[in-house]
Amino acid sequence: MVKQDTSAKVKKNYLPKCPTGIQGLDKITDGGIPLGRPTLVCGAAGCGKTLMGIEFLVRGATEYAEPGAFICFEETPEEIVQNVTSLGWDLEQLIQEKKLAIEHIYIEPQVIQEAGNYDLEALFIRIGMLVDSVGAKRIVLDTIEVLFVGLSNAAIVRAELRRLFRWLKQKGLTAIITGERGDNTLTRQGLEEYVSDCVIRLDQRTNEELAIRRLQIIKYRGSQHGSNEYPFLITDDGISVLPITSVGLDHVVSTEHISSGIPRLDAMLSGNGYFRGSSILLTGTAGTGKTTIACHFAAETCRQGERCLYLASEEAPQQIIRNMRSVGLDLEPYLQQGLLNFQAVRPTEYGLETHLVNLHHLIQKFNPSTVVIDPISNLTSSGNLNQTKMFFIRLVDFLKSQQITVLLNNLTPGGGPFEQTEMGISSLMDTWIEVRMLESNGERSRLLYVLKSRGMEHSNQVREFLLTKQGIQLLDVYLGQGTVLTGSARIIQEAQEKLAASQRQLLLEQKKRELERKRMVVCSQISTLEAELAAEQEELRILTEQEALNQSNLKEYSQILAQLRKAD
Repeated sequence: MVKQDTSAKVKKNYLPKCPTGIQGLDKITDGGIPLGRPTLVCGAAGCGKTLMGIEFLVRGATEYAEPGAFICFEETPEEIVQNVTSLGWDLEQLIQEKKLAIEHIYIEPQVIQEAGNYDLEALFIRIGMLVDSVGAKRIVLDTIEVLFVGLSNAAIVRAELRRLFRWLKQKGLTAIITGERGDNTLTRQGLEEYVSDCVIRLDQRTNEELAIRRLQIIKYRGSQHGSNEYPFLITDDGISVLPITSVGLDHVVSTEHISSGIPRLDAMLSGNGYFRGSSILLTGTAGTGKTTIACHFAAETCRQGERCLYLASEEAPQQIIRNMRSVGLDLEPYLQQGLLNFQAVRPTEYGLETHLVNLHHLIQKFNPSTVVIDPISNLTSSGNLNQTKMFFIRLVDFLKSQQITVLLNNLTPGGGPFEQTEMGISSLMDTWIEVRMLESNGERSRLLYVLKSRGMEHSNQVREFLLTKQGIQLLDVYLGQGTVLTGSARIIQEAQEKLAASQRQLLLEQKKRELERKRMVVCSQISTLEAELAAEQEELRILTEQEALNQSNLKEYSQILAQLRKAD
């Protein structure tokens, strides 16, 4: 009972919010800006204040059936309409449909003189008429300091600002009011932030020759909100805010397996390959075959009728396609079928935030089941190591939430430790495969092994592999004298062992022949002895018969003799 009453009380006292429709902003504001209250958006020139206001109105009119009004003090309606055409927003159509109203109020600073009382009553009337013309629920005032540019009396400014904000609340309008940044304050007057229910600060800064726009919620009365600085971008679809932890760790986990495209590698991974929706890290020095392994994975995805998005930052797509033909892998048909989508761009072309937003847009548009990024190590040129790590945390979380399997290639510097990445992202990976070169006997051999693969039994063997015309060939595990042998050393050792085996076989055959000869000799001797024994036995039989005959004759003679002598 207590739990139910508490829940009802929380729901009853929850601050009503107005969703902006701006990607990411509603998440960090926990649902949007305060409904029926003013929100201040402040920042320097060119940081995106006007665009945020326009998008707030456009999203409201097109997605939430809430008409809006835009009051501009600096630009004309024609300029506003023209400026947002590149974003695909037809403001003229919205105006004709009575979903949007735009009015330009021009104030000449030179003709304003401080004499007598100053109030905004006339402004209220004009705004009220504009709001009523379309039944507006949302309103944007751009920019507020123009109203007070000729005034120096802070008390008058504060009083009229409060009056303006109170009037907007009484009208039940959800308002965005833009303001220019002051020298040491959020706005030029330094007052607007105190009377606003929500304050959003925008800025644009340049770090190592890369321009980055950032957004921060300075305050939000009556609501929890994200307090970090969040990067945001202005793209063809409007504003995209990128929360640092935009996706939680509660995504769906699949038990389905997908093939790596290399059967013997699948056998090393419990016989089935990777888990669907997992993250795979492939690390190694230059020339170890990382791209070839990645392309086998991409080709296998396409062979199963699924889509693969391949992001290359070092080679052009046609170069990758040409190179893969040398190992018997033809990617061109998958490209023509629309199953494989190559996106090649240098990391230095723009910042990490732009890369991330572009990835989001590509994934939402192409809807792949697997993503390959080759390599990830180049992205450190678009930001520092911490920014790069945060980029991959957000990217991997997003892909896992969409059940998209991602394979990341990472270039390991030669001469350094193998089992680590420069960004320190190996702990994010579900499967980690290391490929490396082994130099011995004047040659270099390629080796592959699985460092980890969460949730499955996997091989602990170091396997030599070859790049052949039939693709990647993993050789059998071979141990010679307690060490792993590869390349020519393995061939030499195998030849030596084959020769030794042949010699042992010849010796064995020779021993068999000698034994057979001995057996035959023994058998012959046995036959001779048996013949002699048989002859002697026959002689003994004859002698025995003669003796028996003699005894019989002797008995007969004795009886005859006894009869003759009249024996009794």
